[in-house]
Amino acid sequence: MEFRDYYKILGVPRSASADEIRSAFRKLARQYHPDVAKDKKQAEAKFREINEAYEVLGDPEKRKRYDQLGTAWQEGQEFRPPPQWRTDRWAETPEEFAFHVGGTGFSDFFEAFFSDGGGLGSLFGRRRTSGMGAPRTGADVEADLAITLEEALQGTTKEITVRRQEPGLPGYRTQTYQVSIPAGVREGQRIRLAGQGQPGPPGGRPGDLFLRIRYARHPYFRVEGSDLFYDLELPPWSAALGTQVEIPTLTGKVRLRIPPGSSSGQKFRLAGLGMPREQGGRGDLYVTLTIRMPKASTAEEKELWERLARASRPEANKGR
Repeated sequence: MEFRDYYKILGVPRSASADEIRSAFRKLARQYHPDVAKDKKQAEAKFREINEAYEVLGDPEKRKRYDQLGTAWQEGQEFRPPPQWRTDRWAETPEEFAFHVGGTGFSDFFEAFFSDGGGLGSLFGRRRTSGMGAPRTGADVEADLAITLEEALQGTTKEITVRRQEPGLPGYRTQTYQVSIPAGVREGQRIRLAGQGQPGPPGGRPGDLFLRIRYARHPYFRVEGSDLFYDLELPPWSAALGTQVEIPTLTGKVRLRIPPGSSSGQKFRLAGLGMPREQGGRGDLYVTLTIRMPKASTAEEKELWERLARASRPEANKGR
């Protein structure tokens, strides 16, 4: 199993703060997002790598666990975790895996330790049994499948590979599938590939392969249920005087009017521009305003701020 240096992938030191990690992710994710990059294939691979790194380093608990490895490992090295990391989700050699799903958007390294119970953790599956307890089918298998928010909204096709060991036969058999992801799919939904799980016992049928949808991290939006949230930074004069700004959405840009006198923390609702709802339709996109205060780096700028302070609070300047 290949070790992944997530700090190197995001281009940050191991001492980086949560804000620095978030900023690095957003910068790289915007650069390599498949919808904007010219080389789609290369961008998709890089975007998956960046997403995986942020999935771990952007989560305090996962980052703490990752940091337990220390600095001894380098990207590309064959990885053997410490004894305390032994779980039933990891085998001593790749050949010990009886079933493996590729093309899901996550590396073996991530799946083994950070998949929250998905991925390789459930690839050993469960057999369905008859009322007498005897297995009648092969084990069902479940793996996470990462897709972008745009793909979830519009639908897409993903190519996955399945490597399984046939009972009584040497080696492994690898098959490739084109999996259709329907438009409007929601996070947590499962796509069933009938008969593509573990081989069944004599007289029984194979189990099924279930692909559980996970939304990849987005450079602009965070998801809560069916709603999207976007943080908009504005300088104080734009908030005070009002302005019009372009807001990214999953299907293009829209213009939003910011009224004069807007304050930090104020929210603006763009109806129907969120993620698909279970009952149909789409959620909303909420834009949260943050006032970005510039530094008064020159004497002229400082004088302008002082004049503004005197004009804004005349009662506070009486007697000066």
